[in-house]
Amino acid sequence: MGKITGFMEIERQDPKNAAPQERLKHYHEFVIDLPLEAISQQGARCMDCGIPFCQTGCPVNNIIPDWNDLVYRGLWREGLEKLHSTNNFPEFTGRICPAPCESACVLNINTAPVTIKNIEHTLVDRGWEEGWITPQVPSHKTGKRVAVVGSGPSGLAAAQQLARAGHDVVVFEKNDRAGGLMRYGIPDFKLGKQHIDRRLEQMKAEGVEFRTGVYVGVTLSVPSLMDEFDAVLLTGGSEHPRDLPVPGRELAGVHFAMEFLPQQNRRNAGDQVEQDILATGKHVVVIGGGDTGSDCVGTSLRQGAASVTQFEVMPRPPEQEDKPLVWPQYPLKFRTSSSQEEGCERDWSISTQAFLGKNGHVEELQAVRLEWVKDEKGQMKPQEIQGSTFTLKADLVLLAMGYLHPVHAGLLEQLGVALDARGNVQAAVSNYQTSVTKVFAAGDMRRGQSLVVWAIREGRQAARAVDEFLMGKSYLPR
Repeated sequence: MGKITGFMEIERQDPKNAAPQERLKHYHEFVIDLPLEAISQQGARCMDCGIPFCQTGCPVNNIIPDWNDLVYRGLWREGLEKLHSTNNFPEFTGRICPAPCESACVLNINTAPVTIKNIEHTLVDRGWEEGWITPQVPSHKTGKRVAVVGSGPSGLAAAQQLARAGHDVVVFEKNDRAGGLMRYGIPDFKLGKQHIDRRLEQMKAEGVEFRTGVYVGVTLSVPSLMDEFDAVLLTGGSEHPRDLPVPGRELAGVHFAMEFLPQQNRRNAGDQVEQDILATGKHVVVIGGGDTGSDCVGTSLRQGAASVTQFEVMPRPPEQEDKPLVWPQYPLKFRTSSSQEEGCERDWSISTQAFLGKNGHVEELQAVRLEWVKDEKGQMKPQEIQGSTFTLKADLVLLAMGYLHPVHAGLLEQLGVALDARGNVQAAVSNYQTSVTKVFAAGDMRRGQSLVVWAIREGRQAARAVDEFLMGKSYLPR
């Protein structure tokens, strides 16, 4: 611990964002980084707790106190090595993870937590700038071949670990570029795609082969995949969206969020998009208050929407959490994302009843307000408030209500893997093996819709499980 009294002397300092009126003009990242000296001072706030709850709050169990101290002492390269020992892609988590580690920080009990997330992404960004991050080519080859189906954070983490263990790894991606949801789901203003591209180049230099535009179970048969590889790891994500089957759902202008968001990412990459879904000049209603809904808000505003309204079926969270009750868990409390800050109307306890329109296109949304009350079992249940029905102009409706489970048609049906009660691929965290011999599963495909940091954790753990399956033992970290 570099500065014993740092947490008493130094206040939390967060980076600032460019002003909304400026950042709405483009799709680039807009966080204004703090000077390195200021980041070092923030590292000094870490208390080096006897029990580092931040590590248990972090799904990849980052060794946070150690690299906080190293940053404070100016040992940036050593701090990056410590960070990379548990996390393959800190530039991803440092940008798009909600930072449960900060919620678990002991300082968060009665003051502001350490700026763990910002220190993390500054560490890795400096590593790239200084040339400290280079390919780690294995010293030997095992002769074993592993297929990783899906190139999101889980698949990429697993592929990198397996390649470094000496296996020949091939990553299959149905889209034209690798990156999964990070590539074609998360907007560029939250995660610039150059961060993905330079990791892909590193992984290629380490021996990972990427086969894009290959949809396993559709354009590539499952038997041929099984014949070619000694092990198969499924990391395809949870892509079956929750629908809203109300009258008028069939009207043009009502779309899933993932029909809308990838198009803008493709435009930013210079691609031509067919059947454009654009918010320009339209009254947009986003149904769903989570991260995907927020991404729809920010993208719609950048496209020049006439108005953006975001509905959430749940009640408005409290302004502040009850810390003695919830710490060190990630709390439910009122939050405003950068996209929501840019200008949208938000409303809670809203249930959409119907979409109304003319000539086959949506023009209005009909909704009702809800009251959440306890039932006889003490569980909160929604009840419609009589006389609260209202309509709202809506030229474009985006459904961002989450995802139910992975797509079953094609790959999973042909493999015949067992599914759990929620429709996810069934595999235990002890070995990540599915019901089919030599087939493994990790990430959202196994656990359901979750965070990028959970995906990286599962990818790393599954890589060790695959390595043990192939070699009888593994030196990869769990």
